Amino acid sequence: MAHALVLLASASRIEALLDWLDRQTLAIAGFPLLANAELAARLRSDPRTAQLPVVALEALAEGGDIQVAARVLAGDVALVVAFLDPQAPPGTPPDGQLLVRACDLAAVPLALNPATAELALRGLSHGRSAYLLFNPVAGQGDPNADLAMIRSILEPQLLVTVLLTRPDADPADQCLELVNLLKARPAGEPGNVMIVACGGDGTVSAVAGAVAGTGIPLGVIPRGTANAFAAALDIPTDLVGACETILAGHTHVVDAARCNDVPMTLLAGVGFEAGMVDRATRELKTMLGPLAYVLAGAQQLVAQQPFQARVEIDGTVTEVQAAAITVANVAPATSVLAQGFGRVIPDDGLLEITIASPTSRLQGLNALASLLTSAVVQSPTNRPDLLCLRASRITITTDPPQRLVIDGEMLAADPVTFTCLPGALTVFAPLPPP
Repeated sequence: MAHALVLLASASRIEALLDWLDRQTLAIAGFPLLANAELAARLRSDPRTAQLPVVALEALAEGGDIQVAARVLAGDVALVVAFLDPQAPPGTPPDGQLLVRACDLAAVPLALNPATAELALRGLSHGRSAYLLFNPVAGQGDPNADLAMIRSILEPQLLVTVLLTRPDADPADQCLELVNLLKARPAGEPGNVMIVACGGDGTVSAVAGAVAGTGIPLGVIPRGTANAFAAALDIPTDLVGACETILAGHTHVVDAARCNDVPMTLLAGVGFEAGMVDRATRELKTMLGPLAYVLAGAQQLVAQQPFQARVEIDGTVTEVQAAAITVANVAPATSVLAQGFGRVIPDDGLLEITIASPTSRLQGLNALASLLTSAVVQSPTNRPDLLCLRASRITITTDPPQRLVIDGEMLAADPVTFTCLPGALTVFAPLPPP
């Protein structure tokens, strides 16, 4: 708890502390909170502060303020907020002289009223840095207005540095340069740093691939057409909700993957999905939004030809005739071709593989309908022309060679080997429902 905030208050000042906390909910959401037992119980029972995760220390009568002083001297505390009664007799707990002495020795800020508490919290929050990779051409909104809104929400709590993606540069390379700079900082500092990706799934996947395995937490602010990564992790797709999710500080550790040497965050498709994504041009997505994929899928269904596929998992080889093979790491229900098991689990250390082998267009339509139903009811499909597998590593060879799409980007590779990277990403996401 090296960045914990301690909350203390005299009996006559508890209401003032509750009012201050009510106004600072977003600013303190990312910090662990400590309070003496009586105050912790009051915080949990008051509707203004009941949602705050507070750890209770000893009661004041049992040395709660002494315990706070010990934590301060041990280096566990970043800020002490103590609303004390200035007319209380000396030595009345919480003991102001004790707190002043401990904070002075440990060089820890001590705030005694709402004004100083707000200033101290603002300075402490600016010790947390966010590097925002912003794609100005993603989405259909005004990029200048969107960026101004994002900064207005994040900057009171975070020190934000904006990096714009460039048409002549791969955002993955831009992010890798940033990651290398952050990793070169003195030990301990990267824990106060996050990287935020703002754009469509292509931008998010590129940034996530660069961040995977570094321990640097990833924030996501969706501004794309499908926003599949955000949807899969229940991250709000509106700018305000996404920013508030980052400020709340809750994280979800999920898997990442690699396809040959290419990072993969969402999913890869061979055959049908690659053709569908190829047909969904930027112009079509600008005109139709998510419906562009529906139209492109209908066109690809008519054009798709079956192919032979050699699938190797853990040394076992299977030969199949397929129209589509989808390998998913993270995917929402709307990624229909990944739903052979009914849902894609993002943190199980495995990849979900769905192989579709319809023999006619009608069977293809029925297979898509079955996958959609599986996603809705979250249960596996039982069609004989849909083979569903889970594996940590899989190699696919096709004849004739097929187009490949990874996280929305078209590539050429045959054979391809997919490898899961368990727990490689730490992502700011809402807490799961109870």
